[in-house]
Amino acid sequence: MSSRDPLVLPFKLAQFPLGGALAAIVALLAIVLLWTSWFTVAPEEVGIVLRLGRFVRQADPGLNVKWPYPIESVLKVPIQRQLKEEFGFRTQKAGISTRFAEGGFARESLMLTGDLNVAIVEWTAQFRVRDPYKFLFKVRAVSSTFRDLNEAVMREVIGDRGVNEVLTIGRQEAAAAAENRLQELCDQYEMGVKVEQIVLQDVNPPDAVKPSFNEVNQAQQEREKLINEARAEYNKVIPKARGEAEQMIQQAEGYRTERINHARGDADLFRSVHASYVRSPEVTRRRIHLETMNAVFPKLKRKIVVDDRLKGLLPLLNLDEAKP
Repeated sequence: MSSRDPLVLPFKLAQFPLGGALAAIVALLAIVLLWTSWFTVAPEEVGIVLRLGRFVRQADPGLNVKWPYPIESVLKVPIQRQLKEEFGFRTQKAGISTRFAEGGFARESLMLTGDLNVAIVEWTAQFRVRDPYKFLFKVRAVSSTFRDLNEAVMREVIGDRGVNEVLTIGRQEAAAAAENRLQELCDQYEMGVKVEQIVLQDVNPPDAVKPSFNEVNQAQQEREKLINEARAEYNKVIPKARGEAEQMIQQAEGYRTERINHARGDADLFRSVHASYVRSPEVTRRRIHLETMNAVFPKLKRKIVVDDRLKGLLPLLNLDEAKP
């Protein structure tokens, strides 16, 4: 016979009297009230207790009690854990070999730079919840609002810089500027968030222009190479030429000084000789004659001394023998 048979159904209901059913309902309600009267908060969290939807207090980590549901409810907010939002990419699985989601994020990573170029900017915003009450109740949809602020700030920062600066030496400065500006907006909106760090994960030109951009970079690197080589050659040749010029100037100065001193010495010698000659002309004339003979005689190979009164000197000299 089927369980829906009208003869069997009254028989089953008769087995459970009304008092027993009421007692079971009361026991069930008591278990539910008792089970919803306590809660546990993890060490890295705080509990926000709501009474009929209104904030009443903040519960510390550990075991806590409250009025049963639905009178009071609890929202747990992690305040010690570092949270993050990713832009331009998504991490599917973190670890030694991290996997990332593919595609679909170009709208948030494609940006216009200050020199009217386009760059793909991927970054991570790391933050903590500083004020749980503001985080839950001051801003509606705080997560999406935080993401919108990130995109607005990053586009503002990238738009104030050239593409070369963003791709190379200006990444750290851009990340620091975005972090400061984002914190200002979070404080202004009372989001209860402390921005820990903005990390630019990857900055690249779009795939469509990447070959041309690489060619431009290669040309710039070649230009820098040639400039550095020219500067090296300049630093090698110009100082050497300057040193040689300085050496020649010093040699000329030395020669000039030597000639001047020598001329002054000759002039002083002439003056002293002239003074001696004025005092005793005959003695001076004889001294000069002797000094001259003393300098000339050693250079003569053949010396003939004759009497000044001798006549017919030429036959005696035999000049033919003196010929070479």
